[in-house]
Amino acid sequence: MAVLNLRPLLGGRLVRGSQPFGMDAAATAEFLAAHGIRTVVDLRSVRERDLLPWQLAQGNGVELLESPFDTAPHGLPPVVGTAEELGELYLGWVRTGPAWVAASLRPAAHGTAFVHCSLGKDRTGVISALALLAAGTDPEAVVADYTATTAALPQLLTVMAQTWSVAVPALPPQAFSPEHMLLQSPEGAIRHFLAGFGREFGDAAGYLRDAGLSAAELDALRGPAA
Repeated sequence: MAVLNLRPLLGGRLVRGSQPFGMDAAATAEFLAAHGIRTVVDLRSVRERDLLPWQLAQGNGVELLESPFDTAPHGLPPVVGTAEELGELYLGWVRTGPAWVAASLRPAAHGTAFVHCSLGKDRTGVISALALLAAGTDPEAVVADYTATTAALPQLLTVMAQTWSVAVPALPPQAFSPEHMLLQSPEGAIRHFLAGFGREFGDAAGYLRDAGLSAAELDALRGPAA
């Protein structure tokens, strides 16, 4: 199959998308070469990675960086009922995980990086939003990037349900229902996140400096890929 929900940001320096669905070593090499990707930043938990591991050939010059953020550390997904609660969930991640954010973005300062989680929606969305803000992108463009995932969700959720049903046969059919707010990408969620982030942290560049990115790395995020 392929990487879904795929789009380049920051002039191609940062590429965002889903996990690799059904890609063998040849398809993986073709995908990485097509986008000039030097580093794959995998935000998934160990369990998620074991389900769909990357098929990276040795010696291809592409680094795999595992930068996990487990959104269900106790085995149960968070309870989210509204768009605002989803945005608040994202705020909780940046409050507790500045080192994770910095580590996930650093590769994009040194070459083209592909950042992904499972759907390429939530963890990837937070990292992408902060990268765009740090580069001086208009917040409305950040909103547009986040909500662009909505069009990809029907295919994403179908493929995710198929993938997980093989690994967990007892998984109920409604587990990947598009009615779950946690599986949506509503405008209200990213607007709540952006407003809260601004109140708590000010600007994204300052947040990332405090998290460990250097001035040179922040400058690099604002320029084209080398």
